[in-house]
Amino acid sequence: MTYAQAGVDVDAAARLVDRIKHLAKATHRPEVLAGVGPFGGLFRLSGYRDPVLVASADGVGTKLKLASLLSRYDTVGIDLVNHCVNDIITTGAEPLFFLDYLASSTLSDDAKAAVIQGVASACRAVGCALLGGETADMPDIYSQGDFDLVGFIVGVVERGQIIDGSTIRAGDVLLGLPSSGLHTNGYSLARKVFGVGVGGDQAEERARLGRSYPGLEGTLGEALLVPHRCYYNELKPVLGHVGAVGEPPLLKGIAHITGGGIPGNLPRILPEGLGGSLRRGSWPVPPIFRLIQERGKVAEEEMYRTFNMGLGMIVACAAEDAEAVRAQLPEALAVGEVIAQKGDPRAVIA
Repeated sequence: MTYAQAGVDVDAAARLVDRIKHLAKATHRPEVLAGVGPFGGLFRLSGYRDPVLVASADGVGTKLKLASLLSRYDTVGIDLVNHCVNDIITTGAEPLFFLDYLASSTLSDDAKAAVIQGVASACRAVGCALLGGETADMPDIYSQGDFDLVGFIVGVVERGQIIDGSTIRAGDVLLGLPSSGLHTNGYSLARKVFGVGVGGDQAEERARLGRSYPGLEGTLGEALLVPHRCYYNELKPVLGHVGAVGEPPLLKGIAHITGGGIPGNLPRILPEGLGGSLRRGSWPVPPIFRLIQERGKVAEEEMYRTFNMGLGMIVACAAEDAEAVRAQLPEALAVGEVIAQKGDPRAVIA
């Protein structure tokens, strides 16, 4: 017996590493001190007065089932990086470096390379170094065609520029930034509603994903695979700057609307005794959400606590700063305000 006969081809793995080395190298910043190959990536932190490191880890979730079903592997790496970047920029952090973990049992080298290509391209878009990662062959752990994709990101923010919601007060304005679709949350419900990626006849499931519906641009599959939007370059003008001291950022809090929707994420940035009051109808809800709701007979409350419903980020700022913030964020919509309340922070959509 050989390792390859047991399901792990080390020669193929080595060829894949050689194939993707240039993808990682193209993302490297001057602070990167070692390329792909060593057991640990090296990154020299410089140019900061009082740096605080910010780290996060996340995955793409069951959206991967749809990518596998359609053999579309070029966007899920983008999903992964953008989700992780959005998480750390809620503190005002600049993304520094990223590591990925890709595990499967039968995924082809071409598919793996396409995934990493997406990771690398998203890293380049925000100036984040792809410092390393792991591509694991796991026979008997993953079923035919299944794979998992996880990312780890480290960023930095000046201590005096940290955005943590602690200065939010009643009367502050809540501004929303539009999402590009489901992003990377709610796919277990969406797959059940449309009967796709649920283990049925694959040809039939692909046919369902190939259908077109009124209001959607393209097919259902294309609408469901639209990448998670990254907000870093858009928010950068209103975040702190490297080596900055003095005045705090214009934004008091940033909520990334992921799993749990608006009710589960907006309260995470609000101090005790405060709530978020959002005006229903103050932002457009993309057609894909209404389609899910109608076909699945999903209650409105369930929709809002499962999906982002068209808002990928919600930021809080003082009322007197709202116009200055919106001048830097042209897409930002005034969606609500912070209110005083009793008990734990919560979000109300009325």
